[in-house]
Amino acid sequence: MISFKPGDTFPDVQVKTKDSEETSLIPRLNEISGQTNDSDWYAIFVYRGKHCPICAKYLNMLQDKLDAFKKINLNIIAVSADSIEQLNAFYTDHISDVEYPVFAGLTVDVMQNMGLYLSKPLSGKETDHIFPEPALFVVNPKREIQIVEKSNAPFTRPEIDQLLSGIEFSQKNDYPIRGDFTV
Repeated sequence: MISFKPGDTFPDVQVKTKDSEETSLIPRLNEISGQTNDSDWYAIFVYRGKHCPICAKYLNMLQDKLDAFKKINLNIIAVSADSIEQLNAFYTDHISDVEYPVFAGLTVDVMQNMGLYLSKPLSGKETDHIFPEPALFVVNPKREIQIVEKSNAPFTRPEIDQLLSGIEFSQKNDYPIRGDFTV
């Protein structure tokens, strides 16, 4: 099993749009926005899925801070293992105001390669598939993973203002990738 680590190049991860189009996770944003800025950073938020009210709340909180993210050239992307139908229902019911890309279709193999914590549904009412617990990958303009945060439960997520100030500090001070030491 591969696990995405700080300093690794973020690979080409295939996901699905709400229109069922297969696309690459990161380059798709440039196609949507028309941006091809070499100084762009990406924050990829992995969320549990439609069944998670905490995820909906957090993704809406990210939307509330979207201008602050744009100000520091940080593009927001969200992705889950949900189906297209679940993604579209999630948009309609919970995140209709979200303007940044939200994708579906992470496979179990991809989630394992990302080193995500995976959970089985507690019941059919929760969802119908294995799903990831929350995670964040911040990718710098060299497409290197600058920051990784993974949780094994829905209750832990990065505090958004702290994340913004930390990334801005990293950008302004050419802060090195941390946590990449191996023995």
